Amino acid sequence: MISRLFADRRRLAVLRRIDRPAAVILAILQALVAAAGWFAAPVWLAVAVAVQLALGGLAAIYVIGPARSDLGLARYAMPSVAGIAATLIGRLIPGGLSLLLVPILAVLLWSITYLELRMERGTGGRTIHEVLLTFIVFAAAWGLIGFFGAQSWPTPLLLLSVFAAPVALRSAEARGTMGVQAVGQALLHLLVVSQVGIAAVLLSIAPQAMAALVALAFYTWAYAVDALRGGASGRSVAAEAGALTLLALVAGLLLHRP
Repeated sequence: MISRLFADRRRLAVLRRIDRPAAVILAILQALVAAAGWFAAPVWLAVAVAVQLALGGLAAIYVIGPARSDLGLARYAMPSVAGIAATLIGRLIPGGLSLLLVPILAVLLWSITYLELRMERGTGGRTIHEVLLTFIVFAAAWGLIGFFGAQSWPTPLLLLSVFAAPVALRSAEARGTMGVQAVGQALLHLLVVSQVGIAAVLLSIAPQAMAALVALAFYTWAYAVDALRGGASGRSVAAEAGALTLLALVAGLLLHRP
């Protein structure tokens, strides 16, 4: 009896240290839905994606809290897009190994909501937040290209553009840009990502390499805009972003399959 009481106290102490325990429950549910989608037929995969939209959308409103004009609205879509990306990319991982990754996936999904809460309080997390957004784009790109096949374009690229729209908008809002200006930056961001995606398809390289190039384009554009807003000179930003672009171009040419 005494040991049970102490165990309950330890559980309560852990829960008190967790910011918004509902975020943990949301991440676990999303990880389970994603794991179910990994082994499902295409019809049930669509159901899993719909469940991710519902879970991430409705629960995000409860977990993240009321809207604020200085933080934007795209942050409420991040749990959903992260869950969908996890559902798509997990289908490319061998069955036995993918099940072992479910706990890690739950932690990653929780970290998305946790970072949104940190940014709401103004306690940092900007860099890792951008890295996670880039990883979401990479996972979705690889999952869509792997599911439809690179030769079936433009279907996977169109779906990727739709998927990346809230992610690009969230990237713009995280830089402090709101309203029409944020939408404009997001559209330019999508244009860059789409152009790189088309170029990667025309190069006829491996799906994971295509996804990596798309993700690199997403991160490079976000970095360039962030650096320019921070007061960096256009020449230095162009040199750094150009070096990354050149590296991606060389890698794409080396991986080209005639």
